[in-house]
Amino acid sequence: MSRVRAVVTAIGLTYGSMIIGSVVVTVAATGLAVFGIDITTRPTMRLVSSTVLLQGVTFGGLAVFYLTVRGLDIDFVPVSVPDKRDITVIIVGIVALLGLLVVASTIISALGLESAQNQVVTIGQQNPTVFLLLIPLQFLLVGPGEELLYRGLVQGTLRETLHPVRAIVLASVLFASIHLFSLTGEGKWVYVGVAFVLALVLGASYEYTDNLAVPAVIHGAYNAVQFASAYVEVTGGL
Repeated sequence: MSRVRAVVTAIGLTYGSMIIGSVVVTVAATGLAVFGIDITTRPTMRLVSSTVLLQGVTFGGLAVFYLTVRGLDIDFVPVSVPDKRDITVIIVGIVALLGLLVVASTIISALGLESAQNQVVTIGQQNPTVFLLLIPLQFLLVGPGEELLYRGLVQGTLRETLHPVRAIVLASVLFASIHLFSLTGEGKWVYVGVAFVLALVLGASYEYTDNLAVPAVIHGAYNAVQFASAYVEVTGGL
């Protein structure tokens, strides 16, 4: 595979997955509506079903399809039970992401900038229970699903022809850019910039350990902490 083809493939995987996922979610919503279940008027149900269908069904199915079409085995996306070194990287990665978030938030505030808000947070503020439902999903679907796509497939494909650092940076750019579609309010590019920096940590952890489980757990834990904090902030306690 040439460098140009690898980059084009990575871009196709990134945005194609979202298009396919949107179609899957729409078809599922239409099917449920036939049975009198309208998820468009039920934000919580829509959010949970979208998470299952996008990060679970779509990303998982796309990975199987991609590996099959290219004739690759599962070793292309190495995953195993974390060993002691992996666990150390996971802990360092989680602390690094949370630390970077604090630093980024401080800088954004000092510069008088605004950061856009993810639509998930908006829904959760209206119904805090959503935050609690999302916490386990970060470990079961979101972390594994997004890391399978963006680190396993996208970064893995770029890694075939590019230097590891370039592969990590480009995969992080693609990962961050996709968040534009789920943001509301001003400061969308500020949010994307922060997502890019955080993605670099995920990409580096995958490159260093060669184990997809590592960034998947880091990603899931980071998101879970975010939602737990949001729940406490909205409700005033556990």
